[in-house]
Amino acid sequence: MKKNMITGSKLWSIAMITSLLAACSSPATTSTTANAATSTTGTTKTVSVSEQTSVKYADLVSLDADDTNISWSEADSTAIKLNGTTATVTGSGAKAANGSVTISEAGTYVLSGELTDGQIVVNVADKGTVHLVLNGANIHDNDSAAIYIQKAGKAVITLEKGTKNTVSDGKTYVYADATTDEPDAAIFSKADLTFNGAGQLTVTGNYNEGITSKDDLKIISGNISVKAADDGIKGKDMVAIQAGTITIEAEGDGIKSTNDTDTTKGYVAIAGGTFDIQSGNDGIQAETALVTDGGTYNIVTGGGSANAPAKVEEGPFGGGGWGGGTPPTDMGTPPDGEPPADMPEMPTNSGTNTGTNTNGAAASNSANTTTTDNNADADTATTATESTSAKALKAGTDLTVNGGTYTIDSMDDSLHSNNNVTVNDGTFNIESGDDGIHADQALTINGGTITIAKSYEGLEGAIITLNDGDVDVTASDDGVNAAGGETETAANPAASTDSATTATDATTTSNISVTETTGTTSTTDQASQGTAVNQQGRGPGGMGGAAASNNEFHINGGSLTVNAGGDGLDSNGSINMTGGTVIVNGPTDSGNGALDYDGTFEISGGYLVAAGSSGMAQGTSDASTQNTIVMTFPATQKAGTLVHVQDSEGNNILTFAPAKDYQTVVVSSPDLAKDGSYVIYSGGTSTGKAVDGLYTDGTYSGGTQVVAFQSTSNVTWVNESGVTTANTGMGGPGGGGQGGFGGGRNRSQSGTTTDTTGTTDSAK
Repeated sequence: MKKNMITGSKLWSIAMITSLLAACSSPATTSTTANAATSTTGTTKTVSVSEQTSVKYADLVSLDADDTNISWSEADSTAIKLNGTTATVTGSGAKAANGSVTISEAGTYVLSGELTDGQIVVNVADKGTVHLVLNGANIHDNDSAAIYIQKAGKAVITLEKGTKNTVSDGKTYVYADATTDEPDAAIFSKADLTFNGAGQLTVTGNYNEGITSKDDLKIISGNISVKAADDGIKGKDMVAIQAGTITIEAEGDGIKSTNDTDTTKGYVAIAGGTFDIQSGNDGIQAETALVTDGGTYNIVTGGGSANAPAKVEEGPFGGGGWGGGTPPTDMGTPPDGEPPADMPEMPTNSGTNTGTNTNGAAASNSANTTTTDNNADADTATTATESTSAKALKAGTDLTVNGGTYTIDSMDDSLHSNNNVTVNDGTFNIESGDDGIHADQALTINGGTITIAKSYEGLEGAIITLNDGDVDVTASDDGVNAAGGETETAANPAASTDSATTATDATTTSNISVTETTGTTSTTDQASQGTAVNQQGRGPGGMGGAAASNNEFHINGGSLTVNAGGDGLDSNGSINMTGGTVIVNGPTDSGNGALDYDGTFEISGGYLVAAGSSGMAQGTSDASTQNTIVMTFPATQKAGTLVHVQDSEGNNILTFAPAKDYQTVVVSSPDLAKDGSYVIYSGGTSTGKAVDGLYTDGTYSGGTQVVAFQSTSNVTWVNESGVTTANTGMGGPGGGGQGGFGGGRNRSQSGTTTDTTGTTDSAK
């Protein structure tokens, strides 16, 4: 329930993606359960459907013949035989002297043997392509980079099939003078660098980084393991990975790009591969865009989610209050996402390089310093706040996931973008110390299977859209939080477009890619929402609440299951649902609600069930075209106690076993009629199969009738006595409760137009 969150994040501009898209009586009778969770599509309202044409690896990366060339012959290459501190060169273009080998001509060079303290230097004046074949080579330099590409048009390193190769450096580098700070990686290139082949390469960067390219860095194939004192694999202009098996153990970032001066560069694009990354800071970080088409990823950052600092929910005055403090521990089933109470403090020197240079200065640590790289490498452009950044997938502009399998345990956000996140497909198993998936602007899910087993907040973004896919969220605070979006407009005015504005023909082209946004229309009237809030949010006692913001949460399809210690679905603006299935196991405390919105919640299709505490309960809005029942029980019901709703003919509307204690249940279904007769039961059993607590078949029996009633409007509030009025108890310190100083925010409530008591249908 981050009510006071203002992101203020810098918007990074990249022309690849479009701008922000335009957020207790007689025993029960027996009934047969119909398909209660049938998903339907609304017919009356056009909503924000942010379906972006997918940006893929092929849109960003082009390969030439040199990138994929793995062939060589003895006749057409120069052999370099390494032997201790010396080397023997057979052929032209290279010379060995003083324990090092200098390559001065374009061509193919085959390296084998062991160099215990020496360097392979490439210095080709004509900018030709140098092809290095590692054919069982072990190269170590005590005081500098083991492989140093000083000058070349391109360097290609082929890992010969069936061979094992190692490259390493020492903890201390010797530089020519105090102004020199490169090379700083075991393999360091000032030119474009490509890896290919089917062999193995183990890189140990004891001084600072493992593999660095000051231009493009491409990995076409190979089995590459990197251990680094700071970053594992870094390319300034881009990192492109087509395939391969990559293992990284890095004190800083695992994989990163760093160019923040050219919006067409600084990206990471991955077509596939197998990745095992353990990093002190971010797992995969792109200065601009991050795109993954596929692959298998196992990523642990900052020691995992167990190392996340404890979080405190903010009350309306910036902290504490009822509803503040540590989120509740009772998360029911599935297990909760609250960080443990004995969580250790986050290390302050994660990624700090222990190596030194002979000028007495510690080696540059890009993840933990505010000093800008003298060579404009942009390693430190995000300032010292990056020292606390331990995200798994992180993009400065846009993060697009088109597929792949992801197992993530991150101290910080698991997926994060300073702009937009789009998930088109993929399988995710996430444990996060902060947000499961976070976008400063638009978060769009078009498909995939996403399981967030642990998080502080599950999904967070200024505008959140679920079009398809299966999403399961466990959060110690809010399950879904549509909030934030405030930006530094001077940094990128185009990116701060009001989300309530219709976005049309938002096609943008650039040197990187073409992205087309289709079917994006936001019809939310924020001005009228503010009026509705002022008129309907009538919490007795407390102070006036906040007006609705431009934040939006749109549910157009797919399935969403939420288990939240804070609010289940939370929008600082509005919620709109046209399709899909949503199941919410909300809070047990009265300082939060299963549904929490400041504007409106209009539902025109789909199936919604939300269970939670009663103190802050909200239903859907009167403007909805699909009907809703909001039931408040006279006392808290124990977790697992069935709540069953059926119509006058015994047809099932709802059979649901909430995962936690509850007192209020909201259900909206296409099968509900505005003037229908319904009976609500508590307890009992069902012979059907439950998915996330929701029974969609079988027979219900054995429960106790709580109330029978006649629906009176499209949003009907009921208790054990019959139809009643909406919950208006929004006061209390820090949110929740009745009256008192410092009441919670005013809320737009449905069913508040009359104050008459409902009529119990005693015939049922």
